[in-house]
Amino acid sequence: MLTPFRNGLWALTVLALVLSTGCASISPYSISEGELERHLQDVVKEFDRQQLRSGSPLSLSLSDADITLGPDGRDVAVIDVRGQVAVNAMLARLPVDIALKVEGAPVYDSTEKAIFIRRLQLLESSVESPFFRGDLNPLTQNVMRAVAQMLETMPVYRLDETDFTQRMFGALPVDVRVAPGRLEFVMADR
Repeated sequence: MLTPFRNGLWALTVLALVLSTGCASISPYSISEGELERHLQDVVKEFDRQQLRSGSPLSLSLSDADITLGPDGRDVAVIDVRGQVAVNAMLARLPVDIALKVEGAPVYDSTEKAIFIRRLQLLESSVESPFFRGDLNPLTQNVMRAVAQMLETMPVYRLDETDFTQRMFGALPVDVRVAPGRLEFVMADR
């Protein structure tokens, strides 16, 4: 008969063996596109709160975020966002509707225990405002720089240290691999 201690030790031993195999076909933990989309919405809300606290006149909100992982078998994430950037100046709010489609590489940072999107490329963009007419390219470039800065510094996903499985992955040398429709944590090549 197994005691609770031996039963727990047995389970940890099996888990350690499975994780140490590094087998590419075994992916005990993955993150779906939907999870990333929800997390991105939360990141943008937090970014906006930080901007407001710092006294910035800019506010940012997303009305839609769509993330596609591994399109055409490539190791990239395509992020399609729609939202609004507003400049709050002199008691007036000047809204600008934005739509951006960017592509970048998901990168796991083991010190932050988080996934960032790096090496961004702008695929499509549109900016509309009732207050602006003419060439909006300079505004589009500024918005793209702000989005790139946000994605470089704020993760699209952070491991939840209160979840045992995620805490285990945070303690191991893992990396992230792009698969169609999801990101998978795999053992890092060292």
